[in-house]
Amino acid sequence: MIVAVVAPILASGERGGAEILFDEMVGGLNRCGARAEKVEVVSDESDFEALETTLRRFRALDLSRFDGVVSTKAPSFLVEHPNHVCYLQHTLRSFYDRFDDEFPSPSRSALRLRKLIHRLDRAALSPPRVKKVFAQAREVSLRLAKWNGLEVEVLHPGLPPGPYACRGAEYLFLPSRLHRWKRIGLLLEAMRFVRADIKLKIAGLGEEAARLRALAGTDDRIDFLGEVSRERLLGLYADALAVPFVPAGEDFGFVTVEAFASAKPVITCRDSGEPARLVRDGRTGFVCRPRPEEIAERIDRLAADRSEAAAMGARARTAIALPTWEELGRRLLAELERAR
Repeated sequence: MIVAVVAPILASGERGGAEILFDEMVGGLNRCGARAEKVEVVSDESDFEALETTLRRFRALDLSRFDGVVSTKAPSFLVEHPNHVCYLQHTLRSFYDRFDDEFPSPSRSALRLRKLIHRLDRAALSPPRVKKVFAQAREVSLRLAKWNGLEVEVLHPGLPPGPYACRGAEYLFLPSRLHRWKRIGLLLEAMRFVRADIKLKIAGLGEEAARLRALAGTDDRIDFLGEVSRERLLGLYADALAVPFVPAGEDFGFVTVEAFASAKPVITCRDSGEPARLVRDGRTGFVCRPRPEEIAERIDRLAADRSEAAAMGARARTAIALPTWEELGRRLLAELERAR
């Protein structure tokens, strides 16, 4: 079976967890006997006009040469194909759970576009437009039930490729897009309350870079590394004491499972979405309220007791229960075969 994995890509060319998922999904499908290929389509959400153009671009995409189609994050599931399965990473959150934050005084255009997106999404993610929808995490499935009235099966992705290792415990490490929903500013505020002499290394790029650097000020414990290679990223995990990851309503977050694979505890927040479900408080890390003082207290606790941090990391490594990419590929391929 010839399968298209429809992959929305950012006009900026930034890469993150979504891009890893696209590549590994294609690989998993191919190892299961499919002939899968990634179909990249630029997704521009920079303004309302660009977003509407993007929606039309996906709806008009000609995928007729493929036997089956797997769509991924919004708005890729707007594609039209008679044999379509969706592996949903997320919808356009700016027009769902983040709407009030993004548009505190919404214009008529914003309200009109939100209504349009909700209507298009509900239709596109329902039969007969799609044969099956999987959500990559419970956080995503709950959002879909709340906002779109759709109940879907949760199927976690696989672990990004390693090799993962645990060597030292020298600093805090966070790889992340520098985006406001990742709440790196909350972590920087927490560092003001941290008493321990420990550095925070942050890897990644994004539109929040200038603001975050200004917020960090002259604190020489905070180091922005910019974009790093995959090899260096794995090395940074290996020598970290812990990984503080405090996003708002994260869809899944490879950061948590990559930290676990590297035997590192994760500090997250109660409202951080899927990471708060993956971390067992006091066992494989900490789940606290999104308050700087509370995050700082957990950091100080791990810095003061490295043996506790190591024990948490060891438990975290054995707690990972994800499918392989081949298992994910088999599930998707089975649904495409069933739908023919």
